[in-house]
Amino acid sequence: MDIETVPKQTGSNILVTGAAGFIGFHVSKRLSEEGHHVLGIDNLNSYYDVELKHARLEQLARQKHFSFEQCDLNDPAFASVFKRFSPGVVIHLAAQAGVRYSLEAPEAYAQSNLSGFLQVLEACRLNPVSHLVYASTSSVYGANTKKPYCETQSADHPLSLYAATKKANEAMAHAYSHLFRIPATGLRFFTVYGPWGRPDMALFLFTSAILEGRPIDVFNHGQMKRDFTYIDDVVDGIARVLDLPPQGNSAWDGDRPDPATSAAPHQIFNIGNSAPVPLTEMIEVLESCLGKTAKRNLLPMQPGDVPETFADVSALSSYCGYQPSTSIEDGISKFVAWYRGYYRV
Repeated sequence: MDIETVPKQTGSNILVTGAAGFIGFHVSKRLSEEGHHVLGIDNLNSYYDVELKHARLEQLARQKHFSFEQCDLNDPAFASVFKRFSPGVVIHLAAQAGVRYSLEAPEAYAQSNLSGFLQVLEACRLNPVSHLVYASTSSVYGANTKKPYCETQSADHPLSLYAATKKANEAMAHAYSHLFRIPATGLRFFTVYGPWGRPDMALFLFTSAILEGRPIDVFNHGQMKRDFTYIDDVVDGIARVLDLPPQGNSAWDGDRPDPATSAAPHQIFNIGNSAPVPLTEMIEVLESCLGKTAKRNLLPMQPGDVPETFADVSALSSYCGYQPSTSIEDGISKFVAWYRGYYRV
């Protein structure tokens, strides 16, 4: 579908940045299948396999209500595309991801996560939207050791530049919400996995290595836990929150500020599984699904990593009925089935 033919009904048009990415693909597919007019934006960078991104887009191209523009958020063309499409809702998922890569290429994070998000905020200011939903990360909790992570905790001690840029996104969104009354919801994602996933994530890397007989790198000597969250649960949470833009918390108190809400129309939620799984258990489930045993290369903790993530999702559950339901066994089984089919192994 050409962008010029998309109806300009405010509220029916949803712009998804990072649409060729893992989460962006699934969100775009779900919403376009529901009949929303979805415009996907992506610069198709080469951080990981571009062919996988094109394959996702080929799936999306089959959707009647989906259209796509290859565009970098920092490109002047983005503003004109945004204005022409006139979205009622924006779902901002484009970002330079990866904790470890931020130690190698910090400039990429400033360009994409800071400057790129600023362009999204400016577009929302100049072309008012009913709701901006944007991706944050569990990594913002950084040096916090109290579990489970709750949105009312301070998140001022990030342990990687990636986490710092995402925390900056939350501050930037709040400022624009305060100044220009842009309703904005930040979602802190917890280790999302599933079919069409990212090749730089542990499940993808482990699957590839085990099938090829290569050893897998297991950091912190396997003493890690992650709140693995299946993609369908995440997409359901995003879809649920879209129609519930924040109005501002009338009880917010500047003497005792709640980090999760504001007098401005801005709020933050965790979106996870609320059930941390030891890395060793994840590997065992994967081995069972693959029918092969992994060769484990035990390594120390990597800079920027944390030993455990654990999401308290009670706030999002109360707000929109979010309820993750996919077990690690079912989720990994579905991922392996997709992987074998996609790569024909």
